[in-house]
Order: sequence, then C-alpha cells, then structure tokens
Amino acid sequence: MPTASVVVPTHDRNDLLLQTLASVLRQRDVDLEVIVVDDGSGEDVAGAVATLPDERVRVVRNERSQGVARARNRGLEEARGEWVAFVDDDDLWAPDKLTSQLQALADTGRRWAYTGAFNITASGEVIGGAPPPPPEEVAASLPRRNMVPGGGSNVVAARSLFEEIGGFDPTLYNTEDWDMWIRMARTALPAWVPRPLLAYRVHASNASLVVSEIIAGARTIERRYGGPVDRGVVDRYLAELCLRSGSRLRAVRFLASAAMRGQTKGVTSDLASIARRKLRLSRGTAEAREPGWLAEGAAWLEELVQRG
Repeated sequence: MPTASVVVPTHDRNDLLLQTLASVLRQRDVDLEVIVVDDGSGEDVAGAVATLPDERVRVVRNERSQGVARARNRGLEEARGEWVAFVDDDDLWAPDKLTSQLQALADTGRRWAYTGAFNITASGEVIGGAPPPPPEEVAASLPRRNMVPGGGSNVVAARSLFEEIGGFDPTLYNTEDWDMWIRMARTALPAWVPRPLLAYRVHASNASLVVSEIIAGARTIERRYGGPVDRGVVDRYLAELCLRSGSRLRAVRFLASAAMRGQTKGVTSDLASIARRKLRLSRGTAEAREPGWLAEGAAWLEELVQRG
C-alpha cells in the first residue's frame, strides 16, 4: 500500500502533463502511486505516459470529458494510499513537497495540509507569490475567500477525510476546490508548510477562465455557507483571468469594482504586478520582493527545468 496517492486530471495537455509528472515522480522519501485521469482527451495520454519508465504511474480514462471535479473524484475512487493529493496537469511541485506536508501532518496529528504557492508564466518565469497565511486564519476566512493558494494542486489530505465529507462538487466550476477546503476546515484544522513548494502556471488556457461560472460558484458558496463572500477579492481574481484572455476592458471594470469593495490596496498591488509582467522584468526582480521565499521556489524550479 502506498503512503500517498497523487491524482492528476488531464485533458489534451500531454506536453505540460509530462512536465508535471516529472515533478511528481521526483518526490523524495515518500512511497507513492500516481493516477492520471484522462478526462476524454483527443490526445493519446496513455501513450505519452508510457514513455515514462516508472511503474508507479497508471492511467484511467473517461471516454468523454466530465470536468475536473469528476476527474478528481474518479482518481479518488482509484486511490489506495493513506493520504491523497491532487495536482493539475500544468502545475509543478518541489521535490520535497509531499514529504514536507506529510511531516507537518505527523507533527500536528491533523488530517489535511497546505503549502505555499507562487505563480509562473507558461515558459516558467517566476512572476509573483507570497507566503500563505497560518491555519487559524485560513480556516476562519475560507467561507469568505479562498485562502489556499494554487487551486487544487496544493492540499494533501487523509483519504478517510474524503470518505467522510465526500468528493469535489461537480456542479461547481473552478470553485470546487474552494468548496472542498471549506468542508475540510469545518471538520478539521489544517497543518501548513509555509514554503514555496508549488509552482502555479498562469497562461491563457487555464481552465479557470470562465468568468460567469466563477461568479455563479461564488454565489453558491455564499448561499451554502452563510456568506457573505468577499466580492472584492473575487473581482480581483476575475480581473486577472480577464487579462489572461485578453479582455482588458473587462479587467479594468473588475479592478474598479474591487477597489469600490474595499480592495484598494490589493488592486494597487495587482496593477504593479501587471506592470512588471508587461515590462518583462527578470526573475531576479521578482525574487527581490520576497528574498527569503520566492528565491527558494525559483531555485528548485530551475533545477527541475535543467533536469528536463
């Protein structure tokens, strides 16, 4: 029986998938299995995965695409490990991500753990990030805003916890992870590893670009958990998504809305980040803003890229 099961949902991203799997298979000091869930891809996912000489990886397939929530749930059904983690097919892990989180869980006796995440471009350039807030703040704030960075690629949780609270809600789009973290936090306080162990890739084809679905999901969470959701934070996130898809005017409108909802400081920070990205500043400049934190993420990311 593996200690940890890693579920990787994928859909027509074989090039990125292989990079993600390389980072997962380099996890240190942990017995793991990797379950790739091919969610109705037109590409030959099984053939691509077969190029990896590692028997820890297996592929299961949905004949038609059912969405990321159902794909994760399919992987969860297949998982045999005591602990389960998820990683999207375009994100990357530090080589000690899992073992660091599992150690935090062992030290605290808790049932789920998160870590820090930083953003990278499609080409792997570091473009920002900051240490995550502590567990008590995350648990208290989750019904209002998603405080766990990096989406579904962050958390490690006991398989028994998923069995207790259920899987990801397939009626939600890009808020299904937020809903899951709320349910987890209502059951158990998380552990944390406040280091940059997850690289979250920001690019125009992110699955999170359907703005209307995200707004609907936020409203569902608000109704489900008694709200109110912090719409200023949601609007800042939507502005970022609009910029990725080239909808600049819509992005400006969301930023203006966020400022009116009390997020003036956050909007100012977002605009500065956008300016840095536009000017294509170097990775070193990004690191200078968090010299003891982003530099660690940039170091393991560079090593991963160099190893191919």
